[in-house]
Amino acid sequence: MGRKCFDASLNGRGNVLVFSAPSGAGKTTIVHHLLEKFPALEFSISATSRAPRGNEKDGIDYYFMTPEVFREKISRNEFLEWEEVYAGNYYGTTKSEAGRVWEKGKVLLCDVDVKGGLNIKQTLGNRALAVFVEPPSMDVLRERLQNRNTDSPEAIKRRLQKAKEELSYAPQFDKIIVNDNLEKALKEAETLVAEFLQKEKK
Repeated sequence: MGRKCFDASLNGRGNVLVFSAPSGAGKTTIVHHLLEKFPALEFSISATSRAPRGNEKDGIDYYFMTPEVFREKISRNEFLEWEEVYAGNYYGTTKSEAGRVWEKGKVLLCDVDVKGGLNIKQTLGNRALAVFVEPPSMDVLRERLQNRNTDSPEAIKRRLQKAKEELSYAPQFDKIIVNDNLEKALKEAETLVAEFLQKEKK
């Protein structure tokens, strides 16, 4: 399992909001809400080597590519951060995405895996706000994953096992939002983002 982080050459170019969570915690719903609420944010489209799920579209939800192409980009140092989340299943944030957003004077909003989120935070320090979205319990998380109807029982079991590990990283994030009530979680996220954007202007 490997990982690349931000190049030192990219430091100082812009700020980043990071949202991470176990699969099924509700992170994506919160991120989409924030994008509608705050024009200063721009979504960072992640790259992945997995196949599309449901109605996901290339270039909108993710940049879909084969594991071979992903590894080629890793060797060419084209990622800000990347992670082999499962064997042969890669996720990452490209340098070109960050550059595109920062050149527009906007804050990059990253929806990334837990280790990727911490890696960005460690590199950028106060220029990044790392938020962990936590499910109220493992039972609720299992129910949410089953209700999505996008994964096999084996895949759900694997996601739940990974979630236990990911939850152990929560204290390392700047903020934790427990998504036991979506409306409440959205309000908490709005407050955090508004404070971060205000701080950025100073």
